[in-house]
Amino acid sequence: MPAEREPRVAATRITEKSETSAPQSRADPVFGSDFGSHTLRGWLARAADAHPDKPYAVSVEDERAISYAQLRHIAEDVAAYLAARGIGANDRVAMLANNSLEHLALYTGVLASGATICTIHVEMNRSHFEAILAGLSPQLLIYEEGLGFESLAARTSAPSHPLGRWNQEGGTGFFSEIARSAAGAATGPARPAGAPTDDAVILYTSGTSARPKGVVLNYRELLANGASVADAFGIGSDDRIYDYRSFNWASAQLLSALGTLSKGATLYLGRKFSRSRFFPDIGRFRISVAAGNPTILSLLMQAPDAVHGAALPQLRFITSSSAPLLVEEWRRFEERFGIVVAQGYGTSETGWIAGCTEKSRRIGTVGKPLPYYRVTVMDADGRECPPGETGEVEIGGFDGNPFRYMDEDGQIRVNAIGRTRTGDLGFIDADGYLHLTGRAKELIIRGGVNISPLEIDNLLLQFPGVAEAATIGIPDRIYGEEVLSYVVLAPGTPLTPSELMKLCADRIAAFKSPKHIVPCASLPKTERGKLDRKALLEQWRRANPGA
Repeated sequence: MPAEREPRVAATRITEKSETSAPQSRADPVFGSDFGSHTLRGWLARAADAHPDKPYAVSVEDERAISYAQLRHIAEDVAAYLAARGIGANDRVAMLANNSLEHLALYTGVLASGATICTIHVEMNRSHFEAILAGLSPQLLIYEEGLGFESLAARTSAPSHPLGRWNQEGGTGFFSEIARSAAGAATGPARPAGAPTDDAVILYTSGTSARPKGVVLNYRELLANGASVADAFGIGSDDRIYDYRSFNWASAQLLSALGTLSKGATLYLGRKFSRSRFFPDIGRFRISVAAGNPTILSLLMQAPDAVHGAALPQLRFITSSSAPLLVEEWRRFEERFGIVVAQGYGTSETGWIAGCTEKSRRIGTVGKPLPYYRVTVMDADGRECPPGETGEVEIGGFDGNPFRYMDEDGQIRVNAIGRTRTGDLGFIDADGYLHLTGRAKELIIRGGVNISPLEIDNLLLQFPGVAEAATIGIPDRIYGEEVLSYVVLAPGTPLTPSELMKLCADRIAAFKSPKHIVPCASLPKTERGKLDRKALLEQWRRANPGA
């Protein structure tokens, strides 16, 4: 079962102990304990000294770029500006902005200063802005113009500035402010104060059914994970990373903003995903690694025109994360496009947990876990499972490190210390690859036997004409739960639900086979593109009142 929730504790003090067991304290074998804001400044200085004119980030929409030398200059100006106003370690700078070069520059600058950058998704968290800002109590609020934040900024007690637009002469908005401040400063920027255990980032979950949670990551967690995931995906200084996912969330921040920076590579940044531009952008900018997820891969598969990997020889692979990539969908994509998909795995609370390259990827797995997390799979009795046996995924990380959330009132809740359960089910095979089989809370328990919905989904996708599939457990008076699958059928598919049920019954054990199959036009997804099984169950309940 997941780790026990701890009582609220003060935002700057960790006094409680977690119920989750932790190994004996020792220095982390990969990073030790000293991984603070000076590490990020070191990455930046190393890249700027080696190739000052090399772009750190390029906007794919207008091809504007920020070089490593320019990014270092911006970071120094931001650090000096914040220090002059007494904003330092664990002080919060809130940002309300979409993807842009300016977003990345401010994000990097605040981290280089040793303060805490708070990234808030401007679409998914919009109905919760007032509560989020009240809980954060930021020392500074920066917002993107044209998105209707002016009145919100005026109601916020913290000083606020529009983000503006950067250019080499300074720019507008906040960039004009820091340029003027730097021009009038008598001394250089203050030494960064971000120690390894100081708060680096607070980011928010989507909050689709309740108030979004604030995930708090310290400098050691954030920067160590960014460097590790870059290694896991084999990112090097010559790579060109293409990402359009929201940089207000952990996945893009860690891999594409910080992973790129740690290696001195170049990020090609999109405001948002565009199916029509995806492959043209990859070709035009000679992209070597493109970010993706199962929803993006599905959308690309629906495009009438197909680009083959042979036409994009520089593209090493496309990543897939955020949700499980079903085996049949994975194979279909690679067969159609001739492009390798390298799946990874992580959570907002912990960062990336596993990844792989085009050479090490193994279909059906999320790659090998990052070594410093010391990933294990645990059974219901708290014992480590042997290779091949399914249980709940547990991760470690830095010994004694707290996994933390921010409550609505701004207090920090410690979820676990040292090690924590992810809520994901899976197993590690004999070669060390991690396989995910579902979520613990989504398991179907029929007559006391556990059934993984993903297994049934994968089976249904093997049948020609089944474009999408999703399986849930519905109430049953005899067995407790029964297996029901929703399917999206391709146009012209002759298969009927009864024929699909027979095909399933011929392939798997009778107790696992769907007893009901419901055709539908589409499957519900969350705002992050994940399959929403909870919405399917609610849909079934509306159609079957009293069942």
